[in-house]
Amino acid sequence: METWLKTSVWLQYGAAMDMFEDALNLCPDHLWTAALWKDPDDERYGQFWYIAYHTLSWADLFYGGTQEGFAPPPPFIRGKLPDAPYTKEQIKGYFAYCRQKAKTIFENLTDEQATKRCIFEWMEPNYLELQIYAMRHFQEHGAQLNLFLGGQHDITGMDWVPQARETMT
Repeated sequence: METWLKTSVWLQYGAAMDMFEDALNLCPDHLWTAALWKDPDDERYGQFWYIAYHTLSWADLFYGGTQEGFAPPPPFIRGKLPDAPYTKEQIKGYFAYCRQKAKTIFENLTDEQATKRCIFEWMEPNYLELQIYAMRHFQEHGAQLNLFLGGQHDITGMDWVPQARETMT
Protein backbone atom coordinates (compact mmCIF):
# COMPACT_ATOMS: atom_id res chain seq x y z
CA MET A 1 0.00 0.00 0.00
CA GLU A 2 1.22 3.50 -0.77
CA THR A 3 3.16 5.00 2.14
CA TRP A 4 1.50 8.40 1.77
CA LEU A 5 -1.96 6.83 2.13
CA LYS A 6 -1.04 4.75 5.18
CA THR A 7 0.59 7.79 6.77
CA SER A 8 -2.42 10.03 6.05
CA VAL A 9 -4.88 7.57 7.54
CA TRP A 10 -2.67 7.01 10.59
CA LEU A 11 -2.23 10.74 11.23
CA GLN A 12 -6.02 11.16 11.43
CA TYR A 13 -6.69 7.88 13.24
CA GLY A 14 -3.98 8.70 15.75
CA ALA A 15 -5.40 12.21 16.24
CA ALA A 16 -8.80 10.72 17.09
CA MET A 17 -7.07 8.42 19.58
CA ASP A 18 -5.12 11.36 21.06
CA MET A 19 -8.32 13.29 21.72
CA PHE A 20 -9.86 10.20 23.31
CA GLU A 21 -6.74 9.77 25.46
CA ASP A 22 -6.95 13.41 26.55
CA ALA A 23 -10.40 12.69 28.00
CA LEU A 24 -9.01 9.69 29.90
CA ASN A 25 -6.16 11.75 31.31
CA LEU A 26 -8.35 14.70 32.26
CA CYS A 27 -11.11 12.72 33.96
CA PRO A 28 -10.94 13.29 37.72
CA ASP A 29 -11.45 10.27 39.93
CA HIS A 30 -14.85 11.45 41.15
CA LEU A 31 -16.22 11.41 37.56
CA TRP A 32 -14.75 8.03 36.55
CA THR A 33 -18.00 6.23 37.43
CA ALA A 34 -20.33 9.15 36.67
CA ALA A 35 -23.03 8.57 34.07
CA LEU A 36 -23.03 10.48 30.79
CA TRP A 37 -26.52 9.12 30.10
CA LYS A 38 -29.07 6.74 31.55
CA ASP A 39 -28.97 3.32 29.96
CA PRO A 40 -32.18 1.31 30.28
CA ASP A 41 -30.36 -2.05 30.43
CA ASP A 42 -27.81 -1.20 33.13
CA GLU A 43 -26.73 2.20 34.43
CA ARG A 44 -23.07 1.21 34.17
CA TYR A 45 -23.27 1.19 30.36
CA GLY A 46 -23.59 4.99 30.46
CA GLN A 47 -20.69 5.56 32.85
CA PHE A 48 -17.43 7.21 31.82
CA TRP A 49 -15.25 4.16 32.49
CA TYR A 50 -17.54 1.84 30.53
CA ILE A 51 -17.79 4.13 27.50
CA ALA A 52 -13.99 4.22 27.44
CA TYR A 53 -13.76 0.43 27.73
CA HIS A 54 -16.46 -0.07 25.09
CA THR A 55 -14.57 2.13 22.63
CA LEU A 56 -11.30 0.30 23.15
CA SER A 57 -12.72 -3.21 23.07
CA TRP A 58 -14.51 -2.59 19.76
CA ALA A 59 -11.38 -1.02 18.25
CA ASP A 60 -9.37 -4.03 19.40
CA LEU A 61 -11.94 -6.34 17.83
CA PHE A 62 -11.84 -4.41 14.55
CA TYR A 63 -8.03 -4.62 14.40
CA GLY A 64 -8.44 -8.37 13.92
CA GLY A 65 -11.05 -7.92 11.19
CA THR A 66 -13.34 -10.64 12.58
CA GLN A 67 -15.39 -11.50 15.65
CA GLU A 68 -14.19 -15.10 15.60
CA GLY A 69 -11.83 -15.92 18.42
CA PHE A 70 -11.63 -12.36 19.73
CA ALA A 71 -10.93 -11.85 23.41
CA PRO A 72 -9.60 -8.65 24.95
CA PRO A 73 -6.43 -8.94 27.03
CA PRO A 74 -6.80 -9.68 30.75
CA PRO A 75 -8.28 -8.38 33.00
CA PHE A 76 -10.92 -7.37 30.46
CA ILE A 77 -13.84 -9.64 29.69
CA ARG A 78 -16.05 -9.73 26.65
CA GLY A 79 -19.80 -9.99 26.69
CA LYS A 80 -20.56 -9.03 30.28
CA LEU A 81 -19.88 -6.33 32.80
CA PRO A 82 -17.09 -6.85 35.33
CA ASP A 83 -17.90 -7.09 39.03
CA ALA A 84 -16.27 -3.68 39.61
CA PRO A 85 -15.54 -0.85 37.17
CA TYR A 86 -12.20 -1.06 35.40
CA THR A 87 -9.74 1.39 36.90
CA LYS A 88 -8.34 4.37 35.09
CA GLU A 89 -4.92 2.68 35.09
CA GLN A 90 -6.37 -0.46 33.49
CA ILE A 91 -8.17 1.54 30.81
CA LYS A 92 -5.09 3.67 30.12
CA GLY A 93 -3.07 0.46 29.78
CA TYR A 94 -5.62 -0.93 27.31
CA PHE A 95 -5.48 2.36 25.42
CA ALA A 96 -1.67 2.11 25.12
CA TYR A 97 -2.04 -1.49 23.92
CA CYS A 98 -4.62 -0.48 21.29
CA ARG A 99 -2.64 2.55 20.15
CA GLN A 100 0.48 0.48 19.53
CA LYS A 101 -1.58 -2.17 17.77
CA ALA A 102 -3.22 0.42 15.50
CA LYS A 103 0.07 2.12 14.69
CA THR A 104 1.68 -1.22 13.80
CA ILE A 105 -1.30 -2.12 11.61
CA PHE A 106 -1.02 1.10 9.59
CA GLU A 107 2.76 0.87 9.32
CA ASN A 108 2.53 -2.65 7.86
CA LEU A 109 -0.74 -2.44 5.92
CA THR A 110 -0.57 -4.01 2.46
CA ASP A 111 -3.00 -3.62 -0.44
CA GLU A 112 -3.99 -7.25 0.02
CA GLN A 113 -4.86 -6.78 3.70
CA ALA A 114 -6.54 -3.39 3.11
CA THR A 115 -8.93 -4.89 0.57
CA LYS A 116 -9.70 -8.08 2.50
CA ARG A 117 -13.43 -8.41 3.17
CA CYS A 118 -14.50 -8.38 6.82
CA ILE A 119 -17.89 -9.83 7.65
CA PHE A 120 -19.95 -8.55 10.57
CA GLU A 121 -23.70 -8.87 11.12
CA TRP A 122 -24.33 -5.20 10.34
CA MET A 123 -21.80 -4.59 7.53
CA GLU A 124 -19.24 -6.20 5.25
CA PRO A 125 -16.49 -3.61 4.74
CA ASN A 126 -12.98 -4.10 3.49
CA TYR A 127 -10.31 -4.00 6.19
CA LEU A 128 -9.28 -0.39 5.53
CA GLU A 129 -12.88 0.79 5.71
CA LEU A 130 -13.27 -1.11 8.98
CA GLN A 131 -10.34 0.81 10.45
CA ILE A 132 -11.88 4.11 9.32
CA TYR A 133 -15.12 2.95 10.95
CA ALA A 134 -13.15 2.34 14.17
CA MET A 135 -11.65 5.83 13.87
CA ARG A 136 -15.15 7.31 13.69
CA HIS A 137 -16.03 5.30 16.82
CA PHE A 138 -13.07 6.84 18.66
CA GLN A 139 -14.22 10.29 17.49
CA GLU A 140 -17.80 9.71 18.62
CA HIS A 141 -17.02 8.56 22.13
CA GLY A 142 -14.02 10.83 22.58
CA ALA A 143 -16.28 13.80 21.79
CA GLN A 144 -18.91 12.56 24.26
CA LEU A 145 -16.33 12.14 27.02
CA ASN A 146 -14.75 15.53 26.32
CA LEU A 147 -18.14 17.29 26.22
CA PHE A 148 -19.10 15.61 29.50
CA LEU A 149 -15.89 16.81 31.13
CA GLY A 150 -15.65 20.31 29.66
CA GLY A 151 -19.23 21.20 28.88
CA GLN A 152 -20.88 19.75 31.97
CA HIS A 153 -18.13 19.75 34.60
CA ASP A 154 -15.86 22.67 33.62
CA ILE A 155 -12.76 20.48 33.28
CA THR A 156 -10.22 22.26 31.11
CA GLY A 157 -7.31 21.03 29.05
CA MET A 158 -8.92 19.36 26.06
CA ASP A 159 -8.18 20.75 22.62
CA TRP A 160 -8.42 19.85 18.95
CA VAL A 161 -5.64 17.55 17.77
CA PRO A 162 -5.04 18.13 14.02
CA GLN A 163 -2.71 15.15 13.49
CA ALA A 164 -1.45 12.24 15.58
CA ARG A 165 1.11 13.29 18.13
CA GLU A 166 3.15 10.20 17.27
CA THR A 167 4.15 9.67 13.67
CA MET A 168 4.76 6.35 11.98
CA THR A 169 8.30 5.05 11.70
